Amino acid sequence: MLILAIDTSATASAALLESRPPGGAPHLLASFQTDETTTHAEVLAPGIRDLLAEAGTTGADLDALVVGVGPGPFTGLRVGIATARALGFTWGVPVHGVMSLDALAHDVMGESAPGGFLDQGFTVAIDARRKELYWARYAADGTLRDGPHVGGAETLPAVPVHGAGAGIQAERLAAAGVPVVESFADRQPTAASLGTRALGVLGAGGELLPTTPLYLRESDAKVPAQMKGQPTS
Repeated sequence: MLILAIDTSATASAALLESRPPGGAPHLLASFQTDETTTHAEVLAPGIRDLLAEAGTTGADLDALVVGVGPGPFTGLRVGIATARALGFTWGVPVHGVMSLDALAHDVMGESAPGGFLDQGFTVAIDARRKELYWARYAADGTLRDGPHVGGAETLPAVPVHGAGAGIQAERLAAAGVPVVESFADRQPTAASLGTRALGVLGAGGELLPTTPLYLRESDAKVPAQMKGQPTS
């Protein structure tokens, strides 16, 4: 199975992955990820074009597209989801959603030794701005237990927390009794991990999410009164 994975919940990233035969171990063919959190619209389409060219693949070769549905900021998620939907329509391939925090959880499970602090489960978190975090809690085996949520550092459970959100809010988390895993304190979700997680689910006969974005809170953008047909007084 050949898939293109896209995630724009924090930085912009895309990855081309393959599992042969279906259900086999995923193999990363090509990927890219930016360090910026505000340039999704400018870099995503060129990045996808270049990684497909690098792998000698076209959209017609894909079996599916997978896109991170958040949680994340409105603008970033819209760019990634709209791009995935447009490419899926153009290429005639199905488009599936995966919660972006699952990509971080996949990395935690892949890089942590069995036992130890994971026995109590863990949390992953990314920056939600406004001094808040997007977070979700997972069991020791990586199964989602709670979330996703958006809230202040004080709303997280007192289990080890991984991800760039933890690094940004490290002092507040420590004050709330939430341990921050320093080796993961700068991690963002990546399309490579998102795609690997998706192939694992599909290979096991499971189903992925629709492409409905997980915004978790209302947009900061407001419709001008004159556009609503209301007096501006």
